[in-house]
Amino acid sequence: MFYFNYVKVLYVFVEKPLSLQKFLMLKNYFYIALSVLLLSSLSAKAQDSKVQARNQETSIEGLSFYPNPVSNGKIYITSKLSLDKEITIFDVLGKKVLQTILNSRELNISALSPGVYIIKIKEGEATATRKLIVK
Repeated sequence: MFYFNYVKVLYVFVEKPLSLQKFLMLKNYFYIALSVLLLSSLSAKAQDSKVQARNQETSIEGLSFYPNPVSNGKIYITSKLSLDKEITIFDVLGKKVLQTILNSRELNISALSPGVYIIKIKEGEATATRKLIVK
């Protein structure tokens, strides 16, 4: 039934009988276009799910850390709750360079060489990730 309707639609658009070779070529173009449309819609759904996963991550209320960029080897991390914080610092390649539990506001990072880092701060169930620059 679908095949018959497909031929009928093609005949209406072209308004003359198609040779078998042209018909098969148009059929292939139709399936290619349909496949591209299907794959692009699946890709969009996958990207939407990534955004939803990021939005579900709870952030730390009132988080601030300073100074950034760091030049004196110390950063100060504060938040509204002031609970103990699990601090993890990664280099730009993703290698963990520092991990500690912070129960005060001051974190000594003088052991880090100058560069760009990613700092992950976890307080209770909330997590925040920020860029850290060491000069």
